Amino acid sequence: MNIIDELKWRGAVNQTSDEEGLKKLTEDKSIGIYCGVDPTGDSLHIGHLIPFIMLKRFQMAGHRAHILIGGGTGSIGDPSGKKAERVLQSMEQVHHNEQSLTGQMKHLFGRDNITIVNNYDWLSQIDLLTFLRDYGKLFNVNTMLNKEVVASRLEVGISFTEFTYQILQSIDFYHLYKHNDVQLQIGGGDQWGNITAGIDMIHKLEGNDAKVFALTIPLMLKADGTKFGKTEGGAVWLDPEKTTPYEFYQFWLNQDDRDVVKYLKYFTFLSRNEIDKLAEKLKDEPEKREAQRRLAEEVTSFVHGEEAVEQAEHISKALFSGDVKDLTAAEIEQGFKNMPTVEITSEPENIVDWLVNTEIEKSKRQAREDITNGAIYINGERIRDLKFEIDPESAFGGKFVIARRGKKRYFLAKVTD
Repeated sequence: MNIIDELKWRGAVNQTSDEEGLKKLTEDKSIGIYCGVDPTGDSLHIGHLIPFIMLKRFQMAGHRAHILIGGGTGSIGDPSGKKAERVLQSMEQVHHNEQSLTGQMKHLFGRDNITIVNNYDWLSQIDLLTFLRDYGKLFNVNTMLNKEVVASRLEVGISFTEFTYQILQSIDFYHLYKHNDVQLQIGGGDQWGNITAGIDMIHKLEGNDAKVFALTIPLMLKADGTKFGKTEGGAVWLDPEKTTPYEFYQFWLNQDDRDVVKYLKYFTFLSRNEIDKLAEKLKDEPEKREAQRRLAEEVTSFVHGEEAVEQAEHISKALFSGDVKDLTAAEIEQGFKNMPTVEITSEPENIVDWLVNTEIEKSKRQAREDITNGAIYINGERIRDLKFEIDPESAFGGKFVIARRGKKRYFLAKVTD
């Protein structure tokens, strides 16, 4: 299957500038493709992941993938999707973010058929007069105003700095076309105006025969019409310090039946046959949630590695069964990150007093009643002895005590001394 046909089957094509021309070019030879990201933060989130997974598909099909880290454009701010001007970051922060994003990209893309560039390297070398004479002269202000990315900001206003963003992005496309033999730029649907501006500029400089193309990805919406990629806690990050691999795995595992097949097509590298089989199982046995499990396994493995998948599944099984005693301290940090947490000392204490002092129970009477009824578990063991002594140093390297009240109510006690 041609790479463009595969992307269309996966529902990953929003617009193309010349679909037939692009299909023919990808069939005739290995082409250069690029996708860019500005270093406005020090980690990608899963919304960013969508176009980069498409770039990964081109890479796997034997094409030459290029990742552009926008050290230059990121220092001034993209107006796309914003209702007001961005607050400019310090160049020190921009450079820190560049390094972090570069590390993530190297992890995701490996070394084969991949080039990582930073547009600060060439944009910073253009002086003002060269910018105005060689590039600014090629852009019609009326045309720029009609681009959706700018038009959406005209009511509240847009600075000249952000207004020039599409010129800078066009220079990027031209630079990569000339120096890296790049013919295709891909990006989110909101980047269509910027990408086509680059095509127009290349045609003016190199002639209309220059083979350059645009491909954008549809806006990802959930079945209920809300934007994909957000949780109650905010964005789902690729940085394991911001979103743990366990949380990342759980995000995918908990997807709605109505969305999971679409996400299998978008976010995994499973074949059409494998996805069709999972879709059938979803239809026949939705309660088994096999499609969701496979989605969680595949995306977590891609982003964090197979070991992280095994760890996330181990944590999930332990929390579901209540058998937490075999969890490592690192797994506890992940699995209990958002659960009620208290701080304790390492001193042993009677269980009734301990439950009240940690405020897991409201009173000693209630604590004694729950213990007697078998509703209290400490480190995975049911405790019915009112004289039981909790020794924080007896498990998990002396770092934690895990308490459970009832079937699912977990509490994490962290040892602080």
